[in-house]
Amino acid sequence: MTTIRRDTTTLPAAHLGPDNPLPALRPLDEAHRIEDRDKEDLPRDMARQVGYAPLHSLLPVRVRDGYDRHRRPRPLDTLVIENDRLRATVLPGLGGRVSSLLHKPTGRELLYRNPVFQPANFALNGAWFSGGIEWNIGATGHTTLSCAPVHAARVPAPDGGEMLRLWEWERLRDLPFQVDLWLPDGSDFLYVGVRVRNPHERPVPTYWWSNIAVPEECRVLAPAEEAWQFGYERRLRRVPVPEYDGVDRTYPPNSTYAADYFYEVPDDRRRWIAALDADGHGLVQTSTDALRGRKLFVWGRGPGGRRWQEWLTEPGTGGYCEIQAGLARTQLEHVRLEAGSEVTWLEAYGPLDAPSWSGRWPDVLSETETRLEAALPRAEVDAAHAAWLPHADAEPGEKLAIGSGWGALEVLRAGWKLPGTPFDASTLTADQEPWLHLLRAGSLPEPPGSRPPGGTLVATHWRDMLETAPATPLTEYHLGIAQWHAGDRAQAVRSWERGLRDARPTRRWATLRCLAVADQEDRNPERAADRYRQAFDDLWSAAGEAPRLAGGGDAEPWAPVVAALGREATEALLAVGRTADARSVWRRLDPAVRAGGRLRLVEAALLLAEGLRDEARAVFDAGFEVADLREGDEVIGRMWQRLTTEPLPQRYDFRMRPAP
Repeated sequence: MTTIRRDTTTLPAAHLGPDNPLPALRPLDEAHRIEDRDKEDLPRDMARQVGYAPLHSLLPVRVRDGYDRHRRPRPLDTLVIENDRLRATVLPGLGGRVSSLLHKPTGRELLYRNPVFQPANFALNGAWFSGGIEWNIGATGHTTLSCAPVHAARVPAPDGGEMLRLWEWERLRDLPFQVDLWLPDGSDFLYVGVRVRNPHERPVPTYWWSNIAVPEECRVLAPAEEAWQFGYERRLRRVPVPEYDGVDRTYPPNSTYAADYFYEVPDDRRRWIAALDADGHGLVQTSTDALRGRKLFVWGRGPGGRRWQEWLTEPGTGGYCEIQAGLARTQLEHVRLEAGSEVTWLEAYGPLDAPSWSGRWPDVLSETETRLEAALPRAEVDAAHAAWLPHADAEPGEKLAIGSGWGALEVLRAGWKLPGTPFDASTLTADQEPWLHLLRAGSLPEPPGSRPPGGTLVATHWRDMLETAPATPLTEYHLGIAQWHAGDRAQAVRSWERGLRDARPTRRWATLRCLAVADQEDRNPERAADRYRQAFDDLWSAAGEAPRLAGGGDAEPWAPVVAALGREATEALLAVGRTADARSVWRRLDPAVRAGGRLRLVEAALLLAEGLRDEARAVFDAGFEVADLREGDEVIGRMWQRLTTEPLPQRYDFRMRPAP
């Protein structure tokens, strides 16, 4: 019989740390963008979906950049679902990631199972980690829920057993979703039923990709003769499969640079993708037709790709690639989910044994599909989806994990009925309390204990409430952020300027920082630098005064604010040549903050601006690690080129594209 149980696993794990408390007025640099010239040759439906509602802001989500690279053994909560054939291990505190899928008769791990937990800057909002099966919802890129908890509970399964239900409220698009996992008795396949709902009275752009990490020493098969290739030079081109530019790209180690291959699967073909080793053993993923897209991601054998692989795990533990399945043909697209509608599908994951790779590509695919049909008929997948649908609304039984309270807040606001995914009021926390007060009393309360302002809700309904609330400096601050998110930047600046006039000195820094970002976006770096300097000075006073105002409490809530604003202010001042002011901010940062890799890189830039080239070079020679280095970011290499003509040391080489 299938069983579901709680457990823990202990891994060498880095500390996630606090979220960045400054509102994310600009998105992190997203590598998945293409040039306009490439859009002209796309199929009409793809071009339309590429241009449909791309993400321009991370709001209301905060950036997760407080993690480090100091790993030590830490316990992680797990949920284990197994039958006599498979054992799946799920991490409910980390986005519901399936970290392991073990085939018990052969003892084979079907996924790439990362032996460590090491966050890195790959998610839309920062922290992400590699390995397992990840559920990506929201917008182009890795989900903001990569390192966040989700709700989990037992639910009746279609075969009379139990399912493990995962559900949450995705905040970028304001959509609830669920993932139901179950193992039919005696089955070699993990079934996954997915539902994304749009409870709104308007269409909403939707995005989904199931991201599966597998060992890279394999061959990846998918039913396609062509693919859309996308690299970090941000070009999208149609290429043949399996060979492109004289190289068989279905073997991940054959590529030099990191790249995506989005397979052009014909409409009448079964949806599947497999990663098989040299002996023909491995994992296959298949689904109902709603999950249209299939993709291969490779790191490549170049030094940058190898460095990233080491960065995400322990050196010497083996590399990985990713096979993926999504709602659209490429990850550059968003699809339209109509008002009051939902989209559902069923996925299946399991072992596949297929022949060696000799022969023509069509023959290899035909033989592999025959093996897949014998292992799991296509009709059986469709039937499993139909059997699951009546159970999608089943109310959860025993709660196994608790996610966020944001869904509960939205359900209270709108009165939605969402059978199967209850967002109970009991899950509300202090994060939602100010907004619950706004909903019920029509005003925003001041943060308790002289704390920094919390996060901002930016959806239209919350913006409307802020506009009718009493116009306190705090309300104007949050209103400006909501207006900025809506694209009304001039009105946002006016709201911030109004709030600034009446704000207490210890509250001015947050609004000044918003105005500084607006100045940068308006290409007024000098005024931005002035405001950043003033904001940091005000924050420094506020942080020092806070423990006294709070009756002797500690200054812990202020430490992440000082670190985040100090870094931004230093960089803004350096950008306009105000070296002395940048050094003044730098000196006031905590020594532990200055010792971090990102601030060490800023220090090298500061030393170089002060004419101390040898001291700047010494920062590199001493060694540092920028824990939150962004995917595709070449900032380290650019700084090295300013210091020397020597080759970039391997430890700093994260380049994911050919030299321009």
